[in-house]
Amino acid sequence: MAKILIPTPLRQFTGKQDSVVAGGATVGEVLSALTTQYPDLRKQIFNDEGKLRSFVNVYLNDEDIRYLGKDATAVSDGDTLSLVPSIAGGSAVAPPENAAPESAPPEEITLSNDEILRYSRHLIIPEVGIEGQKKLKAAKVLLVGAGGLGAPLGLYLAAAGVGKIGLVDFDVVDFTNLQRQVIHSTKDVGRNKIDSAAEKMLAINPNVRIVKHEVALTSENALDIIKDYDYVVDGTDNFPTRYLVNDACVLLNKPNIYGSIFRFEGQSTVFAYEGGPCYRCLYPEPPPPGLVPSCAEGGVLGILPGTIGLIQATETVKLILGIGESLVGRLLLYDALTMRFRELKLRKNPECPMCGEHRTITKLIDYHQFCGVPAQEPKVTEGEIEVTEVKAKLDRGDNFVLIDVREPHEYKIASIPGAKLVPLGEVPKRLDEFDKNADIVIHCKSGMRSAKACGILKQAGFQHVRNMKGGILAWSDQVDPGVPKY
Repeated sequence: MAKILIPTPLRQFTGKQDSVVAGGATVGEVLSALTTQYPDLRKQIFNDEGKLRSFVNVYLNDEDIRYLGKDATAVSDGDTLSLVPSIAGGSAVAPPENAAPESAPPEEITLSNDEILRYSRHLIIPEVGIEGQKKLKAAKVLLVGAGGLGAPLGLYLAAAGVGKIGLVDFDVVDFTNLQRQVIHSTKDVGRNKIDSAAEKMLAINPNVRIVKHEVALTSENALDIIKDYDYVVDGTDNFPTRYLVNDACVLLNKPNIYGSIFRFEGQSTVFAYEGGPCYRCLYPEPPPPGLVPSCAEGGVLGILPGTIGLIQATETVKLILGIGESLVGRLLLYDALTMRFRELKLRKNPECPMCGEHRTITKLIDYHQFCGVPAQEPKVTEGEIEVTEVKAKLDRGDNFVLIDVREPHEYKIASIPGAKLVPLGEVPKRLDEFDKNADIVIHCKSGMRSAKACGILKQAGFQHVRNMKGGILAWSDQVDPGVPKY
C-alpha cells in the first residue's frame, strides 16, 4: 500500500483528507485505485484520454515519475506519492547556461562609513564581508508584485542593501491586504501599492534606489522592463503572469526566483538558472480556470507569505553573493499546519518548448489566452443578473431559487437571507434537488464560482439559470452595506 499526499486544491475531491492510502504495483495502478475510491478526483488529474494532466506532477518519494517509468513506475509498500498541481529562438540548441549575472566590479563600488556601520553584521560574516556587501550594492533586482510575497521581499532586500530594486505593480491597497501584506499599513488603504511599498523600503534604507514600474506586466513590456535587472523575483498571484515571467526570464537569461502560496501551503525554487529547469519544465500547461482558487477565493494564512517571501529573499541574496547551495533543481514545499518542509527533485525537461533542446517558443505569447483566462472582466451578458434586480425579486416575493455556491465557512461570514447553500464542489451531486424549469439565480463571493456553477446547471439541461453579477461583494456595495465584505 502506498500513501498518497493530497494538496489543498484537490482535497475537496477526497472528503477534505490530506492523505489517502491505496494499493497497486505501479503508479498507474495506485492512481487508478485512488480515483476509483474518489471518482470526482479522476477528471482533475486525468484527461479524457486517461492520461495524466500536465499541470499535475506526480512524485514517487522525491522523484518525478516523468523521469522514471512514468505511470508504469513500480511502487513498493511504504512508498509515498505526492500530487503537485500548479498553485496561479529559432535555434535548435538549448539556450546558453546562465552564469551568475555580471555586476559592477567590486572596486567600482564603495561603501560610506554610514553604510559600513549599517551593514556591520554582514561585514563580519566571512562569507559576505566588504566584497559581498559591494556585490549587494551593485545588484539589480526586480520584484514582480508588491503584495503578499512582495512585502517581505521588499523590506528585507532593501534592508540587506540591494542597490537597485524595481517594483512592478498597478494595484491599490485595500483592507483585505493588511492581514498579510505587512509592507502596507491602515493609513495606506486606497493608495497605490507601489508608492506605499517604496516609501517603507526607503524608510528602512535610504541608500537603495527604488524604480517604480506602475504597470501590468504584459507581453508588450516585459522584456523591456526585465532586461535592466540581474534577478527577477516572482511574487505574482495568477497563472498568466507566472508563465509570462518565466518565458521572459528564459529569453533574457535571467534567474527567476519563484514562490507561490495557498491557504497553509507554499512552494519555492529557482528557475532558469545555471542550466536548471524553468517553470514550464515543472508545469507544461496551466490548470483549467477555476480549478485552483485565488487567495481571494480560497484564503491564505497571513503569516505564510512571510515565510515563503523570506525564502525567496534568502535565495536572491545567496545568488548575488555566489554562496551556499541554491534551490535550482529542487522544489521546496512548506506546510504551515504541520510545520514541515519537504523537498522534491526538479529536472530540466529536454522536450520543454521554452528551455529544451529544440525550443519552439521564441517570443512572448498571449498568456491570458494560453491560460484560458479573459484579459478583462467580461461585460454583463444575457446570463447575468444585477444584484439590485435580485433584491427587487426578493422584495416582490417572486417565485425563484437563490443558490449560494460558496463554502460553509464563508456563509457564516456573510449571507443573503433566503439563499440556499450548495458549495460549488457539491453542485454536480445535488442537481436532483432542483427543478430544471425553475427560475434559478446563483451567487458566490464575486461572481466567478457562480458562473462556473451556472455552466454546470445549463449543461445538465436547466433552462432558466442566471449568475448574480459581482456576488455578495456587489450585494454589500449596492444593496445592503450591513453585509460584511471579506
